[in-house]
Amino acid sequence: MNDLPDRLRELLLDTGYTIDGVRERLGTVAATALAREETVPALRATRDGDPLATLIRLWWLGVPIEAPGWLPVDGLAAAGLVTSAGGLVTSTVHLQPWETGGYVVSDRKVRPGDPALREDHVVGAGGASANLAQLVSRRPVGRALDLGTGCGVQVLHLAGRAGEVVATDVNPRALELAQLSWALSGIEGVDARRGSLFDPVEGERFDLVVSNPPFVISPRGRFTYRESGFEADGFCRDLVRLAPRFLSPGGTCQLLANWLHVDGEDWRDRVGGWLAGTGCDGWVVQRDVQDPAEYAELWLRDAAEQGTPRYRELYDDWLAWFESMDVTGIGFGWISLHDSGSLDPVVRVEELGQRVELPVGEYVDEVLASIGATHRLTGEELLGARLEVAEGVLEERSGPPGAEDPATIVLRQTRGLRRSARVGTVEAALAGVCDGDYPLDPLLAAIAELTGEDAGVLRARAPEVLRPLLAEGFFHISTS
Repeated sequence: MNDLPDRLRELLLDTGYTIDGVRERLGTVAATALAREETVPALRATRDGDPLATLIRLWWLGVPIEAPGWLPVDGLAAAGLVTSAGGLVTSTVHLQPWETGGYVVSDRKVRPGDPALREDHVVGAGGASANLAQLVSRRPVGRALDLGTGCGVQVLHLAGRAGEVVATDVNPRALELAQLSWALSGIEGVDARRGSLFDPVEGERFDLVVSNPPFVISPRGRFTYRESGFEADGFCRDLVRLAPRFLSPGGTCQLLANWLHVDGEDWRDRVGGWLAGTGCDGWVVQRDVQDPAEYAELWLRDAAEQGTPRYRELYDDWLAWFESMDVTGIGFGWISLHDSGSLDPVVRVEELGQRVELPVGEYVDEVLASIGATHRLTGEELLGARLEVAEGVLEERSGPPGAEDPATIVLRQTRGLRRSARVGTVEAALAGVCDGDYPLDPLLAAIAELTGEDAGVLRARAPEVLRPLLAEGFFHISTS
């Protein structure tokens, strides 16, 4: 029994049950249909009955298969991973290959018509898991904490760059399946602990904390994998406020969150208030927002409750609860905290709806550093700094045909967060000459001479107009 994970992993690899192997076998049409929870194209693509097709049907599609002689059915049944009856084998879990080259074990996917979810359901790795993995910093760390590990997918990403990994969850079944995920992925030494929030690690410090928490905002906590039982968005608020106590100097916390948009209140003030007083630099990004009806529908679909007798009752209850709190929308996004050690921490809250360059983790440390450094740089220090335009920044000019000057000038990033900023002629001129060779002050003097503007006015105005462009990554301060 102890060698079952090793034998199963070898079997999965030998049959090509990898993320690339499954994608190639299913093809684009079937894979796209599966994203809509339609299984018929995938069943057609796997009807030949070869080993790879058999494993896709068993582990991914969750349909019974005829017991093949090469599958260790007795061992899998003894481990509780399959049931066997009448010559048919049925999986009790969802086993999927993951982009790291490992495997993730969770409860089976729930599709329309399936029985209701169990309260301790362990959800598999999906869009939210992938989003967090793309966000998390890629720098090597000593100690890392995966708070609310679920099926253990974040550990697959942390294992290669963290010297020690602690993973927690309030759900004992989640820890059980997570440990199987790690064993199948060849990951050893993960310290798994049960408990809510930071209770299992009280008094400890980490260089990196990551969390895909139970962020769903609902009238009551029915499913531990997505709902905390805290009132409204209180779990994410408390997670943010508590996290700094568990960060080592220079440490970072990165998590996904949902937050309420309340009538008469700016959501930026609400979420920014969570970070105020933490003593950390912070970055909040809203990636999407849904109205209350869309939100309720999303999570009722997630639990396969559409079409059930209780659907309308649950839907109405959810909307009434939102209405009682004057909720106008629910935001989805990222929150990052960085213990920079500064006595003057800064928090940036913004909305980024555009597609960004992935993985964000490749440059998130640079983003956090720019936000903090730009805020703390004095005007004189900025004038003495040597600026350079970030890689991939383009300038766009537009205006009426034949006009001497453009009506608008826009700087646009083709890399990273792909922001755009409308600028004036001076900022545009700086973007054309800042290459890290000269301090800002003499460049402003040269621009004033060319344009006929007052050099003193430009000098006084420069810090105010350039700080946002530095914080947003259009310019960098040269260190060479």
